Amino acid sequence: MAEIKLTKTELRFQQTRLNQLQKYLPTLQLKKAMLQAVVQEARIEIQQAEEGYQRARQEIEKYSALLTDKINLDIPQVLKITDLRKRYENIAGVEVPYFDSVTFAEFTYNLFATPPWIDSAITGLRALKEASLRIQVAEEKKAALEKELRSVSIRVNLFEKILIPRALRNIKKIKVFLGDMQLAAVSQAKVAKRKIEEREKMAI
Repeated sequence: MAEIKLTKTELRFQQTRLNQLQKYLPTLQLKKAMLQAVVQEARIEIQQAEEGYQRARQEIEKYSALLTDKINLDIPQVLKITDLRKRYENIAGVEVPYFDSVTFAEFTYNLFATPPWIDSAITGLRALKEASLRIQVAEEKKAALEKELRSVSIRVNLFEKILIPRALRNIKKIKVFLGDMQLAAVSQAKVAKRKIEEREKMAI
């Protein structure tokens, strides 16, 4: 760190800087608190999405024994996605994704060559896939919010633990130096005045 100048100009600069830091810090602290709250909400959202996935999985397990090699069902084709829609919202200055909808590719099969429960199995498989995508998008949201939270936390710590204390130390150091200089100047003035008075007395 460069040595500060012990001058009145530097004192004014340090005081202005301190005022700016102290003015901006509450905004950063508020943003940090908001982000902490929405990160917690995102975690709850993921938990709920995972619970939805488990429910969808339990539902499709009813058909697992029936989905044998004898049933000619192309599962990758059933789960082929043509469109995944996400909307984005700005939360505390961060663009975060929300699951909107998913569209699966059209899947056709021979009604006479497949059992009647196949429609329910397809619906269940797609519901499971959608639940998985909801988790994925919620994870993306949490990751974006956590990244911003880390960044803001670093800045808050920088302000609280380094920049503001440093500015306060600098101001104190400059004030002490200027005070000492002023005291020295007053003392020198008194000494000079006394010498002048002594010379005047000797001249009489």
